[in-house]
Amino acid sequence: MAILIADNFGLDLYDDSLFLFCGRRNDRFKALYWDGKGFILFYKQFDNGRLTWL
Repeated sequence: MAILIADNFGLDLYDDSLFLFCGRRNDRFKALYWDGKGFILFYKQFDNGRLTWL
């Protein structure tokens, strides 16, 4: 995921940013965050409903 951000968007992975990813099903997402020591990957799945991007 970190390589996707760096290669496709040219963004700095280590600048205190939170990156969100959503798959095709839109009922789950992943978040990638650098905490200064390493990457933290969050995963959330919605049981009843879908995630809507605004």
